[in-house]
Amino acid sequence: MYKDKKVIVVLPAYNAALTLEKTYKEIPFDLVDEVILCDDASKDETSKLAAQIGIKHIIIHEKNKGYGGNQKSLYNKALALGGDIVIMLHPDYQYTPKLIPTMVNIIGEDLYPVVLGSRILGKGALLGGMPIYKFIANRFLTFTQNLLVNYKLSEYHTGYRAFNRAVLETINFNENSDDFVFDNEMLSQIIYAGFHIAEVTCPTKYFEEASSINFTRSAKYGLGVLRVSLCHLLQRMGLGKFNLYKKLK
Repeated sequence: MYKDKKVIVVLPAYNAALTLEKTYKEIPFDLVDEVILCDDASKDETSKLAAQIGIKHIIIHEKNKGYGGNQKSLYNKALALGGDIVIMLHPDYQYTPKLIPTMVNIIGEDLYPVVLGSRILGKGALLGGMPIYKFIANRFLTFTQNLLVNYKLSEYHTGYRAFNRAVLETINFNENSDDFVFDNEMLSQIIYAGFHIAEVTCPTKYFEEASSINFTRSAKYGLGVLRVSLCHLLQRMGLGKFNLYKKLK
C-alpha cells in the first residue's frame, strides 16, 4: 500500500520455473499488496511453483494465448482486485524488482501516471548483454516511433512498466494484439489518450534462462511496431479511425 493506494505486481509467465522464485523474493512486500501470476500454458511447473512460494492469485491459460493475451488477463484481474498502481514485472529476472519502490513513488505522488523501466538510458542494455542486432533495431524503431507518434521516449520496447488505475480504465487494451506487439499498441494508446510517461534507468540481464524472442519473431515484431506507429500518425492527423484508440471513459 502506498498512501492508501493498492499496489499490485503482475507477472506474465511462460516457462518461468527456473527464475520465478528469485524474482518473487526481491519484490518489496512492504509496498506491494498483491501479486498476480498468469501462466500462459507453460510446459514446466511454473504455476505449481507459484503456489508453493505463496502467490495467491494464479491464472492458468489451458492454451497459450501469447504475451499480449497473458497481459490482458493480468490487467483485468488487477482491476477486479482494486489495484490503484499496477506494475508489470517479467518473472524471468531480466528486470530487477528493486526498482518497484521508485516506480510506485512516481505514480503514487501523482507525478506521472505511467513509468517505464528503460534499458537504453545510460548503458544498461549492452552492458547487460543485449544482442547487438536487437540494440540497433531498438534504436531505429524508437527513433521512427518518436517521429510518427510525436512523443519522446528513450525506448518503446521495455517490458518493465507501471500504470495507475485511470490509465488501464481509459485505454482499450483488450482490443490489442495477443502477440508481442501488444506492448507497443498499449504505449500508442497511452500517448494518444494524453497520458504522460516517465522513464527510469533500468539495468537488464540477458542470460540463458531469461526469455527472449528469436530473430524471426523480432522481425515480425518490428514490422508490427511500424504498423502501429503509422496507424497512430493517421489517427492523430484525422486521416484514419482505428478501434485501438477508442477510449473506455
